[in-house]
Amino acid sequence: MINVFIGKKGSGKTKKLIDYANKAVETSNGNVVVIEKGLKLTYDITHKARLIDSDAYGIKGLDALEGFLCGICAGNYDVTDILLDSTLKIIGQDMAALTDLITKAKKLSEEANVTFTLSISADESEIPAEVLAMVNTI
Repeated sequence: MINVFIGKKGSGKTKKLIDYANKAVETSNGNVVVIEKGLKLTYDITHKARLIDSDAYGIKGLDALEGFLCGICAGNYDVTDILLDSTLKIIGQDMAALTDLITKAKKLSEEANVTFTLSISADESEIPAEVLAMVNTI
């Protein structure tokens, strides 16, 4: 399953993602991973979640992010949720790349039994219809 928070900058996506991550930790029978760009969520996300700074690992662009997500799933079968803040800052402001990411994340979600939750800083009208058809908008 893939969930998304969509909205322009300042619309409260990150706050919703924080709440969602903290609730996921409470209900998960495994591990919750939160990937962020920069270290801005350190004090907001519970210490029970694995918080990863994408900049610290040099994750820039679609291919690097896809490989990183696959590596997380391959390295730990107990991961139940992966949350990604600032998706477009990591992959670039490319809607074709977003479509590719969602397509591959959907397949990975099914194979690894992981729920992905992404925050996307864009107006919903800017998101390709193909993407909207594959995700649950929260």
